[in-house]
Amino acid sequence: MSAAQYAASRHAVWLSAAAIFTDQIGRILLAHPTYREDDRWLLPGGAAEPDEHPMDACRREIAEELDLDRAFPRVLAVHSLSPHHPDIRPGMPCPGEIRYIFDGGTLTPEQIQKIRLPSEELSEFAFFETREAVQRLLPVDGQIMLAAYRARLGATGSAHLADGQHILKVPALDRHDVHVRYRPMWDSPLRRTPVPGQLPVQQAWAWCFVPDGRVVLVADPGPSGALPMLPGGTVEKTDTTPEDTLRREAVEEAQLTLADPVRLGWVLDETGEVYGGVGPNARLCLAARVTDIGPAVIDPATGHPFVRLLATPAQTAALLGWGPPGARQAQLAAETACARWGMPTAHPTEIEEVPAEGMRLS
Repeated sequence: MSAAQYAASRHAVWLSAAAIFTDQIGRILLAHPTYREDDRWLLPGGAAEPDEHPMDACRREIAEELDLDRAFPRVLAVHSLSPHHPDIRPGMPCPGEIRYIFDGGTLTPEQIQKIRLPSEELSEFAFFETREAVQRLLPVDGQIMLAAYRARLGATGSAHLADGQHILKVPALDRHDVHVRYRPMWDSPLRRTPVPGQLPVQQAWAWCFVPDGRVVLVADPGPSGALPMLPGGTVEKTDTTPEDTLRREAVEEAQLTLADPVRLGWVLDETGEVYGGVGPNARLCLAARVTDIGPAVIDPATGHPFVRLLATPAQTAALLGWGPPGARQAQLAAETACARWGMPTAHPTEIEEVPAEGMRLS
């Protein structure tokens, strides 16, 4: 076979690149193109030009589309699209496509204000919660976006996909369809003082630390995805103290045995609307040491078991969608665990699921 014949025999595909950008509470940046008839949105990015590396293509496209000059230090996902995938536009002769998804990082409000769109190509941009973003993208694009973003959150390395599906081990966040909860606490800072005597405590939750410095998250699976939260819940009349509430909820939700809970602070709920409009109340934040994790059981409040995850405090804050206040709270919790129990600093690592049979921690 001659060189020309060999070259002609090789598989040829399109090459493109896109980027995941988020705001400070973890919502995804999408752009609305002017040239599509199906009203679908896109991740910012586009096709690579001849002889152009995917990273260079991404940087050029982001400069052209958003007027941002960004470095992309990490590949979040590599996706292979087959020529006959149903999401390919009818009548488009596509030989298949390889798409790289890069990590564009978190944009500050000042950087977001500087975004300028090419009006002939993009009509608007917006930040969406992942569950809404999926609805605005083509199905395969939504699958790629979620896998790439979860790779960033979960520290799993690059996701490798074919036609929107993982071709290697499916990470825990993807396996359980975990989404960021998005409950920013911009107007409710953590108060480090004791709760005023006249203010009832309606809720208690905790950063529950295992010996390696990670914390336990629980996520309630549902038809629109699983939303993570810290163990804890509403103070019941049968609970003597908020600490009793925490211990009870930790057992019911995640089968955690807790020791030495310590109060970190409280958040003011000015209306108590979620509790039937009870008025001003406190939501108490604690840290506690996990001494045992039992086998997964059905939660009495929901009728099914919760997903139990192990993540670093920083990863936990990102999944909770609390923005910078959440990051500061995570740091406070980690410092408290180090000072009080000698817990090590948990460095970025893959988010894992607690085994169904539980874990022995002592």
